[in-house]
Amino acid sequence: MLMGRSKKRIPWYAGGLAFECRGCGGCCSGPGEGYIWVTRHEIGLIAAFLKISIGELRRDYLKRVGLRTSIIEHSLTRDCIFLEKTANGKRCAIYPVRPSQCRNWPFWPSNLASGREWNQSTRKCPGVNRGRFYSYEEIERIKKSRKWWEQGK
Repeated sequence: MLMGRSKKRIPWYAGGLAFECRGCGGCCSGPGEGYIWVTRHEIGLIAAFLKISIGELRRDYLKRVGLRTSIIEHSLTRDCIFLEKTANGKRCAIYPVRPSQCRNWPFWPSNLASGREWNQSTRKCPGVNRGRFYSYEEIERIKKSRKWWEQGK
């Protein structure tokens, strides 16, 4: 018997998961209210992409929540303010500079808490359990990814 060693719990998704973004905007849509966290660096990138000042971005599109900053949502739909309607559905107006939280969907801790939670995320996202296969290692790397703007340098 080994003493002092704890068993590392193997997550239910150790065999990997399938996901393929369908570009539907379901992950960015209400009806539930939430937070779309952005870092100081991401705020600068979004402002530059929109060709507005950081002050304008903060005034018109962001809100403070304690010590953090979140993108605001439409008051009625609870959709992200940057989710635009198109002829083919919806799309993100800041997609090339979308925050880490958005890039990490659907590999969020809440969705990965259990197989049941993962399968329930299909209500919002038709790409869950379809398309590209992600290994456990890829999922863990995505979950921990924060500074996407530094990748590929």
